[in-house]
Amino acid sequence: MSGILDGKRLLVTGVLMESSIAFHVAKLAQEQGAEVILTAFPRPTLTERIARKLPKPAKVIELDVTNDEHLARLEGVVRAELGGLDGVVHSIGFAPQDALGGNFLNTPFESVATAMHVSAFSLKSLTMACKPLFPENEGASVVGLTFDAQYAWPQYDWMGPAKAALEATSRYLARDLGKEKIRCNLISAGPIGSMAAKSIPGFSGLADIWDQRSPMEWDMADPEPAAKGVVALLSDWFPKTTGEIIHVDGGLHAMGA
Repeated sequence: MSGILDGKRLLVTGVLMESSIAFHVAKLAQEQGAEVILTAFPRPTLTERIARKLPKPAKVIELDVTNDEHLARLEGVVRAELGGLDGVVHSIGFAPQDALGGNFLNTPFESVATAMHVSAFSLKSLTMACKPLFPENEGASVVGLTFDAQYAWPQYDWMGPAKAALEATSRYLARDLGKEKIRCNLISAGPIGSMAAKSIPGFSGLADIWDQRSPMEWDMADPEPAAKGVVALLSDWFPKTTGEIIHVDGGLHAMGA
């Protein structure tokens, strides 16, 4: 039986741990027939070690999305490995510690700028670096991961505005790239116990909200539901869906107090 990603060539960022959504995206994508290449920063060796747990081998490229030289060389490396790309997964987010954990009013601009550059502007940078690799007249799918930026979350602080910027960036990319059949969508996932989440002071308190309010049971140790959403958007089953944010959060986004 063929998979929904048969023949697709994908670049997946953000594989840091086996528990990450990005790892499960890469795993499911391979199981659904895709060829996958991974990027990593700042420690490619860590991603290489995790990549050995995938069903098939996957090359790992060092990529700092804030480094113009890294972005410029990406096309050549990917073309040599896969020949081109049909999809890109943006699973990148970072904020300095002084931008998190209840320090919103005291965070210096330098830390805010870092959070915005890495977590939001990088969606545009990565997409444009990969654009020459997309098949002409066939388009491609760009899928990012967000954490619902409609609300001000406890402890999340400047990552909230950074995610809001990511969501706006996705819509503008959808606007400007739609004529070339390039779709850009986001999955808004509930909290997962990933390395990025664990770096947020007081994260467990944020996660407790899901136990109280989510109409469907939410398992912080299970990244697969969000990963399945990403894989679905990478497939050809959503040919006219772009600029969208699909919630995979147990339904919490639809609940009131």
